Amino acid sequence: MLWEEQITVTLSVSTRRRVGKTGLELPVFGLGTAHLGELYAKVDEPDSRATMDAAWAAGVRFYDTAPWYGRGLSEHRLGGFLRAKPRGEFQVTTKVGRTLHRPSDPKTFDRSPWTGGLNFEVNFDYTYDGVMRSYEQALQRLALDTVDALVIHDLDAGFHGDKQAGYEKQLVESGINALVELKKSGDIQAYGMGINNNAALEGIATQVDLDFCLVAMPYTLIDQDSLTRGMKALHDRNVSVIIGAPFASGILVTGSGAGAKYAYGAASPEVQARVRGIEEACKKHNVSMPVAALQFVLAHPAVVSVIPGAAKPSEVEANVAALGVKIPSAFWADLKAHGLLHPEAPVPA
Repeated sequence: MLWEEQITVTLSVSTRRRVGKTGLELPVFGLGTAHLGELYAKVDEPDSRATMDAAWAAGVRFYDTAPWYGRGLSEHRLGGFLRAKPRGEFQVTTKVGRTLHRPSDPKTFDRSPWTGGLNFEVNFDYTYDGVMRSYEQALQRLALDTVDALVIHDLDAGFHGDKQAGYEKQLVESGINALVELKKSGDIQAYGMGINNNAALEGIATQVDLDFCLVAMPYTLIDQDSLTRGMKALHDRNVSVIIGAPFASGILVTGSGAGAKYAYGAASPEVQARVRGIEEACKKHNVSMPVAALQFVLAHPAVVSVIPGAAKPSEVEANVAALGVKIPSAFWADLKAHGLLHPEAPVPA
């Protein structure tokens, strides 16, 4: 057995867990702000502000963003909100690896995949200078002079294709030195890497020293293929995990059916079938699937925090409320008995 299959989890927005070997402690619940960059739909300014106001009112004090989210829009919105808050009362993480630049022709510039966002072209750069420039640009958009941690963003073949090896070389040979330097100087307390798939979790993430990984897709209520591989390796190395996509980019909230999103695209028939099985168990045990999705990932001993996104106040409020819901142990046992959950996956007690 890898670990205790049932983990006693006390959950609230104020519960904190230590990140790896660092002195940084993060709340178990934070707000991911990709949706404020207008990922699937436009979010007007009043709704954006109301969402962040609702998070703050609910006690959320950890916020994650990135230059990529809305091509700078998410950082601008989050920074405008946090600028008026006492700096010692919140924690914020953002990402490096992309710098933003004015496009050659703003009138015809294509902002996709963002529905809205801003008119800024992206340049990937994982060198020492690129990481430092990305960090400095982010501070300006956030209107902050510090962030608590930085995340190496989207360093996987899904983004880079045949350029992947070159970008990995940039990071290993010089980019990682920028993060080590920023941590040593006290500018940041920790650094990690964003992970979108098992290949990256078992590949580039093992080539540099990290304090944590921000795992977006390889560990959810739908997919635990990484449990005995990448996630176990992180646990063994004392590298913490922040779960970035507990709802698997949508389907664990919307449920199966037409238009369901999985891994930032249309959900396949195989994924739809698996989710229908989870839905049946949820109905049988009177369990909300989004609640189960949030609580499940937090039961893993390597996981320190989960950062679901939201585009409206009600979504934040529902996610916060999910932390305190009691889920019967029979629900988890049922999922395992029907092959819908890895038999050794830790679950909340």
